[in-house]
Amino acid sequence: METEKKETILLVDDEESIIDVASEFFSMRGYSVLTASNGLEAAGILEREKVDCCFTDINMPEMDGLELAEHIRKIDNSVPVIVMTGYPSLDNTIRTLKNGVVDFLIKPVNLNQMEICVQRVLRERRLFAENILLKNEVEGKERLEKVNFELIHKVEELHILNRIMTDFTSTSTSTDVLRRIIEMVVEITHADVARFHVINETMAAPIEVAVFSADLRNSDVDRSAIIAAAKSTLGDDDPSSGEMSAVDRLIMEIVADQIPMLISESNGTRELPQTVRSFMAVPLKIRQKVFGVITATVMSGAVRFCEKDLYYLSFMAQNAAHAIENLALYENIYENLFATLVAFVKAVEARDSYTQQHSNRVTEYAMAVARSLGCNDEDLEILNFAGRLHDIGKIGIPDSILLKPGRLTDEEFQKIKEHPAIGADIVGPLGLWDREAQIIRCHHERYDGTGYPEGLKAEEIPRLARILSVCDAFDAMNSDRVYRNKMERSQIIDILQKGAGSQFDPRMVAAFIRVHEKEVR
Repeated sequence: METEKKETILLVDDEESIIDVASEFFSMRGYSVLTASNGLEAAGILEREKVDCCFTDINMPEMDGLELAEHIRKIDNSVPVIVMTGYPSLDNTIRTLKNGVVDFLIKPVNLNQMEICVQRVLRERRLFAENILLKNEVEGKERLEKVNFELIHKVEELHILNRIMTDFTSTSTSTDVLRRIIEMVVEITHADVARFHVINETMAAPIEVAVFSADLRNSDVDRSAIIAAAKSTLGDDDPSSGEMSAVDRLIMEIVADQIPMLISESNGTRELPQTVRSFMAVPLKIRQKVFGVITATVMSGAVRFCEKDLYYLSFMAQNAAHAIENLALYENIYENLFATLVAFVKAVEARDSYTQQHSNRVTEYAMAVARSLGCNDEDLEILNFAGRLHDIGKIGIPDSILLKPGRLTDEEFQKIKEHPAIGADIVGPLGLWDREAQIIRCHHERYDGTGYPEGLKAEEIPRLARILSVCDAFDAMNSDRVYRNKMERSQIIDILQKGAGSQFDPRMVAAFIRVHEKEVR
């Protein structure tokens, strides 16, 4: 079995007998041995070979042992040097220590003693090397941990910024934007309270329109205050009353300067209420004009706002401003398109005096039924749109069919049945009202699946379309038409009840009758 190769030893002495005996001894012990007769020769070997330990005599020609020790210390201070001398003295001992010699042996030297000395100094050398490596490893680990810590914070910061951008792109109204921003301020900056004030340079005082408290975890947006502020902006109203608070004065200062404000610690340098520990505020600008101010307040505890918190607040304000501006643009487009489509409906109804205002009445009935069934605000808004435009497809039906006083032929009836699909096709490509278009398409589907245009049945028919279907049928029977007079209400209710389960959803019929009976009373 091959023995493990040991370290390399350099033996330096001008006495050949010592060199020969020591060289043979250490070679038999498995060490790699190099020899030199003086310091100068040893220096040449050190340039070519890697040495782990050096034994040297002191008194040698050309370069003595102490000069060699100094030379080794300069080129590689990790190589231990052991001096051997037959003439020990205090002066030599001191000189060897100054030259970095690790041990001092007196001739004649015992070979076993030399090996013990080698084992000791090489063990110490290994420990020294391991300590150096361990120190470097610890320093490297500390640097890595620092870099990792910084990276984690960068990733966290990017996550927060991405979250801010994502949250504001998902809001559907300006009110939602204001509510979301104050909630996010508390979540991200750990503020106790966040507020949004409507204010600009024309107003005498700010108006608080939204507030969110970390303790109560509640938020509220005052729509009436926003309207009042808008009127004030136009000079119709002055919201100021009494003496302005310290926070209000700071808000007015921000409006004037249009610069974010950070008071990390309330120390009397700025006027703040005694209950406020830390405060920051950022103006929210739309088209370079201040629309309002977002404030964040710490009332108690150890949290204090820092520059990063102000950065996050400013970033939120910027994204909220973009969201509000985009929503305003969207709402303007929405309203203009809606007005155009309603004008089309009025044009259809103007062709038939008997059906004028039919869409408005159907919408009013449907909204009342939807409220009684607990529909949310989004459903009501969708139903309001779809109800007013549900017959817009009749613009594509010829007057000869639409205004025919007598019974329609099968061919004519097939043509009239196209109007729900035509209406959906008019609204759908605009890309704003997918659900509304589906309700328009389905308002003549029947609960038993025999309706048109797709033959849907029961729950396949959108819920709001099932509401609209009952209300549309009621108003049609309750109106004078070119081919008949309107029916008695009791007769209409009887027809609706008989159609429950076949033409209509029974639940929608029952809800309509409940609402209708309340209105009649």
